[in-house]
Amino acid sequence: MTTSPPETKTGLRLGLATLAATGCLVAVLAAGLPVRAAESDPVLAKVNGSEIHASDVALAEEELGPSLQQMDPSTRKDNVLSFLIDMKIVSKAAEDKKIENNEEFKKRLAFARNRLLMDSLLANEGKAGTTPDAMKRVYEEAAKQITGEQEVRARHILVETEDEAKAVKAELDKGADFAELAKKKSKDPGSADGGDLGFFTKEQMVPEFSAVAFSLEPGKISDPVKSQFGWHIIKVEEKRNRKAPDFEQVKAQIEQYVTRKAQAEYVAKLRAEAKVERMDKPADAAAPADAAKDAPKPADNKMAPAKK
Repeated sequence: MTTSPPETKTGLRLGLATLAATGCLVAVLAAGLPVRAAESDPVLAKVNGSEIHASDVALAEEELGPSLQQMDPSTRKDNVLSFLIDMKIVSKAAEDKKIENNEEFKKRLAFARNRLLMDSLLANEGKAGTTPDAMKRVYEEAAKQITGEQEVRARHILVETEDEAKAVKAELDKGADFAELAKKKSKDPGSADGGDLGFFTKEQMVPEFSAVAFSLEPGKISDPVKSQFGWHIIKVEEKRNRKAPDFEQVKAQIEQYVTRKAQAEYVAKLRAEAKVERMDKPADAAAPADAAKDAPKPADNKMAPAKK
């Protein structure tokens, strides 16, 4: 008997396209006959006469999301169906015991109802506000702020002590290949790539590292540099003015930002129109913050190799 109903909701949407595409349905379509609702949403089980449909399983999969990730896909639907069967059996027993009359149950039910109403409305508002034009405007504004900022591409060799760093520098001064030496000597996870850090801006690296990297000319190698991570020898490969990523590269991030911004602005509008009385603090401290102001910013698509 399945007994672990998870509570976290995921954005995963599992439609019924696969279930609909059965041989029987194809035959009906080929014959040009109408498809009945029962065929598109078949009954998978009955519990004391109460039906469980394929759509119920799909909804449960969406609600149970995270707990299903480690489950074998071949048995997932069967396990979810078993859970729904157990849920119907146990919930009927709860009804027989008049659990719904319990005050604690009523409070939890009211909370769950309000939460579901809120989530559904905000999902609709977010979808309505996430238009192609809105996404383009956000992208263009962000692109203006990015374009022209200087970036450096550098390699580094990271060691524990200053003496180790000086020894590495001595080998490089004698003509050792920087990338090969990084593979042998560096303790940084990126040493397998010859210490290559890719392109980064000043803010993406710790100050001690950035100060030296941005002062070096391409092709030059630094003296030992100390940071919180250890001792670095830095080689600058290239400098350039940063370019904004293509829209398609960051489309998912932009969409998420615009959706959340639309939702935050909608909540702020409703709060401005509502009469809110906070009994736990003075009236002047109870004014709600502007939710739109706190909306998340579009994430930078560049992952800093050694952030502050």
